Amino acid sequence: MDADLMGRALTRIAHEVSERNRGGHELALIGIRTRGVVIARRLADKLLDILRAPVPTGALDITLYRDDLMRQPVGPQPVVRQTEISFSIDDKRIVLVDDVLYTGRTIRAALDALIDFGRPQSIQLIVLVDRGHRELPIKADYVGKNLPTSLAQSVQVRMQEIDGCDEVVIQDDKSAGRQA
Repeated sequence: MDADLMGRALTRIAHEVSERNRGGHELALIGIRTRGVVIARRLADKLLDILRAPVPTGALDITLYRDDLMRQPVGPQPVVRQTEISFSIDDKRIVLVDDVLYTGRTIRAALDALIDFGRPQSIQLIVLVDRGHRELPIKADYVGKNLPTSLAQSVQVRMQEIDGCDEVVIQDDKSAGRQA
């Protein structure tokens, strides 16, 4: 995906979120660090144009909720970043946002972390890319692009705010990457 395709996918998702949530009352976006936060902020801007009202947006760090922390060989300490949720999630329609859905383990960790902040009315999931290979029964409510991959590949999402460009790239073990 290039910048244009990413922008169109996010616009489509924003319209779908607006329609499904009947105007956005009690709606809030929470991005999973790092690129999910950027995507959530972009969606909030698009929803502001559609709904004519701001949608609260937050950032969630899931580092300490990951199920693979203890399985890794002893090495550098995990980098814990700040969770920034400046509003109550109680009785809100929370839309969790991430860049790539793969095994489902990141989303499981995010759900665990989110519940520590309160009891939302519902939780929906947006991902820019769904690459398959689920290990847990997790499915996105909104998907920018389904991108079937092999286990030997990885999907890299690059965002202007972090990486200097907007693109989604599939990387093979033997190649530097090709645009999705």
